[in-house]
Amino acid sequence: MSSIFGFILIIGMVFGGYTLAGGKMAIITHSAPFEIMIILGSAIGAFIVGNDVHTIKNAGGDLITAILGSKWKRSDYQDLLCLMFELIRIAKESPVRAEAHIENPEESTIFSRYPKITADHEAREIICDTIRSILMNFDNPHQVEDLFEKQLEMLHEEKLHSAHALQNMADALPALGIVAAVLGIIKTMASIDKPPEVLGQMIGGALVGTFLGVFFAYCLVGPLATKVTAIREQEKNFYALIRESIVASLQLHTPQMCVEVARRNLPATTRPTFSEVDEALKALKKEAA
Repeated sequence: MSSIFGFILIIGMVFGGYTLAGGKMAIITHSAPFEIMIILGSAIGAFIVGNDVHTIKNAGGDLITAILGSKWKRSDYQDLLCLMFELIRIAKESPVRAEAHIENPEESTIFSRYPKITADHEAREIICDTIRSILMNFDNPHQVEDLFEKQLEMLHEEKLHSAHALQNMADALPALGIVAAVLGIIKTMASIDKPPEVLGQMIGGALVGTFLGVFFAYCLVGPLATKVTAIREQEKNFYALIRESIVASLQLHTPQMCVEVARRNLPATTRPTFSEVDEALKALKKEAA
């Protein structure tokens, strides 16, 4: 929700400062609908032309994500640590039992405790595919880590496609604002016989196009693209937590130590404390007893 507050602040400061300086909003409100139609219409059209259907669909979801924030909250990181603890513990005790959980995660009593993680296709597939490979004796820590890193990079790049597309749109918006302004100047030149006060209003209206192009680029679309990129980086850390815990397991650490290794590799902003994780794991052990 901080994005909404930021947009309100931008609009208040830009137009409030303009008004306090003696600017008249009438010229902007009169010209804005037509200029917005030209600028945003051409920007959206170019976006559709320059991107595939998958990127176009994801861009809409990414804009919502940029406004609402990352879907993974701090509590979700703790839940993922607990899930990995349970799966690693069972895999060490009984590979057959572990196989039953990863082959049907939707019906697993372990996965059912963490519905948000289970519902995420990428997290579920990464966990199940990796543990499945380990149960098939693919247990070299370095090979697993290398495979994991390639998988994470591919997933990360795929999720960044729409962010790159939005940034390209932001880069193009100032030029599209100039297009709208030039059209306004052409319209003005066709009315060169009008009185100076009329021509002044028409030129002012044309310059609104330049203003809106720059405003949309640097105060709206550009910041949203940056926010999407930051959120995707944060999500990469979430999936990397799976890698850290599994690789630690292959290095023959205890399940609890695997979780601790993964926890310490999280950024401070999303890292649950040792006490929080320890209490959650104690509750799981008591429930399993």
